Amino acid sequence: MKNFFLIVLLIVSVKVSAQKFEGLALTPPMGWNSWNTFGTDINEALVKDIANKFIELGLKDAGYEYIVLDDGWMSKERDVEGNLVADPKKFPSGMKALADYVHSKGLKFGLYNCAGEKTCAGYPGSRGSEYQDARLYASWGVDFLKYDWCNTEKINAESAYITMRDAIKTAKRPMVFSICEWGDNEPWTWAENVGHAWRVTGDIINCWDCEVGHGTWSSSGIWKIINMRKEIRKAAGPGHWNDYDMMEVGNGMTDAEDRSHFAMWCILASPLIMGNDLRITSSETIKTLANKEIVAVNQDKLGIQGFRFINENNIEVWIKPLENDEWAMTFINMNDKQISLDFDWKKHEIGDNLNNRILNVNNQNFKIRDLFNHQNLGNTATSLKSEIGAHDVLMIRLLK
Repeated sequence: MKNFFLIVLLIVSVKVSAQKFEGLALTPPMGWNSWNTFGTDINEALVKDIANKFIELGLKDAGYEYIVLDDGWMSKERDVEGNLVADPKKFPSGMKALADYVHSKGLKFGLYNCAGEKTCAGYPGSRGSEYQDARLYASWGVDFLKYDWCNTEKINAESAYITMRDAIKTAKRPMVFSICEWGDNEPWTWAENVGHAWRVTGDIINCWDCEVGHGTWSSSGIWKIINMRKEIRKAAGPGHWNDYDMMEVGNGMTDAEDRSHFAMWCILASPLIMGNDLRITSSETIKTLANKEIVAVNQDKLGIQGFRFINENNIEVWIKPLENDEWAMTFINMNDKQISLDFDWKKHEIGDNLNNRILNVNNQNFKIRDLFNHQNLGNTATSLKSEIGAHDVLMIRLLK
């Protein structure tokens, strides 16, 4: 009987200790991922170039820190000991050396794998090898794991992600754990104590409001992604975020659409993971991505996900409460032509019922800060007037 209670005690203690690493991703993670632009066509030189561009383009200074290699970094087979092997042609120096290079730049390094037997591109998945893989990642110095959901027939999602969470904790190296099961199993209802962020939709694609089929699945444009889920914002907060997928800023939409896309990811408190080729990106794209005033909205320590306030005349108005009783707002022109905005503060009762916050412009005037143009626009004593181009955005911060 004594041994029985000892076994029970051990089981309970393992369950208690096997939690995700706390203190990570207290604001949405910021970085870069290889998939959107490069697919599996990745290599060592690319990663080093991207790390260098983080510094050169001021992206590290703006808050971006994770460089994440997506699917295709490994060989098609494990070694004789069952370990994953970095593709020797793509990564001749190995993953430890590559992680060391990224760390030498003051940045963090991330990798991809999958809960199934194979990854989405057909490389070895982690099913049945979770603890071995987590130990290997830890030995390489990995700081971030994106964990996908391909080839997972008859697997329970919550259980699969808990297994890898526990494997990471057992490996004793803090890693941001990014759950990527596309929202199919409603992770916002169970993943707060499992991962640091979870995808809420399928894959994004670089268009404004389209859907592109791929047989059994499809990719969705920016507004399809934004409108896909309802009533999930209550799940987001410091250390646990709704992830609207990697950004397509700089990947072929107009500069106006890129601004709107970026502004919305910041309002939604989504991870800001770039997906473009930083080696050839335009100055306008970097101007958008490295805008510290807008990044600050995403990184606000209050950690509240914003929401749609109204849609008037095809102008989407979204709001996000911030620290110190400040507010961020986006006015998105969904029309195909320029519009004139005339927003009367006195006609709108602005608030966030979920978080018991009210914007009271009757008792206090707020200064209005235009975040893209870095200029002040008066205050809330008078109507907010502006010209907004097609698919463009006016993003403001209300300051006390």
